[in-house]
Formats: sequence, structure tokens, C-alpha cells
Amino acid sequence: MSFFELLANTPKIFGFLGIFLFLISLIAFIFNFGFKFRITGATIFSLLLSLSSWAFIQSYTDNVKIDGAKYVPIVYDNGFDLIVTKADSEFPEEAIEPTLKQLSENLKKGSRSGSKVKIKIRKLEKISNDVSKPVIIGEIEKSFNMN
Repeated sequence: MSFFELLANTPKIFGFLGIFLFLISLIAFIFNFGFKFRITGATIFSLLLSLSSWAFIQSYTDNVKIDGAKYVPIVYDNGFDLIVTKADSEFPEEAIEPTLKQLSENLKKGSRSGSKVKIKIRKLEKISNDVSKPVIIGEIEKSFNMN
């Protein structure tokens, strides 16, 4: 079983465990067993795990992959309206647009408070031995309008 199959089955597994423990808790209360409060806690915890894993599955989205896009690490993110990524010196010209589209698609909807986010790709251009300057090679703007 792969990780994603296990993740998809987790709410059912914890749900059935919670139902089973609930039945044991009922029996423990009816016959006044000494472990009745401990089994009640385990029941509540397993049902809580079931609901939490279900909520995680509902909110989980895979990253978007666009053909021709290259990986660029994010070097600056102010958390509101600007993201700067770094391209290496051999970054192909034809990969700029798909990379910018992929970066904008992978931003989560509720993460930027309704602002317009600028995403920039920059290269470092060498001026002398120890000095280089950043050059913006591509830019895109994505709007997060909260309707």
C-alpha cells in the first residue's frame, strides 16, 4: 500500500477504530469496569483523528506541473505581495513563461489576503570578480480577489 492510499484510507481506519472503542466503552460503563474513563478518552481521540485526517484530505492539493517549467528556488517572499526566485546562469529563455505560470498556479488561494502578488525570476549578472547584480528576466502578477 502506497502512502497516498494509506492517507486516503486513514479516516475510515480511525473511524472504525473509534466505533469499535465506543462499543467497548458502552460495555465498560454498563458493567462498571475500572478502565471505562481511559477507554472513553481513547475513543474520543480516535474519532478526533478520523475527523482531522478527513479534513486534511479535503484541503490537500497537489502541486501543478506545467510542461517546460524548471525548478527555481524562492529567495525572497515578503508574505504579502512579492516573491523573488533565483534562476541559475544557464536558465533557458523558453522556460521563463512556463516557470512563472507554474509558480503562480502553486500559490494557495487563501495565502495572500486578497492582494496582487508579483512573482519575479532573477539571474545574477557578474560585474567583476566579487560583484554581481540581480537582473529580472521574467515577471508575472497574480490577483487574489476575495469575492
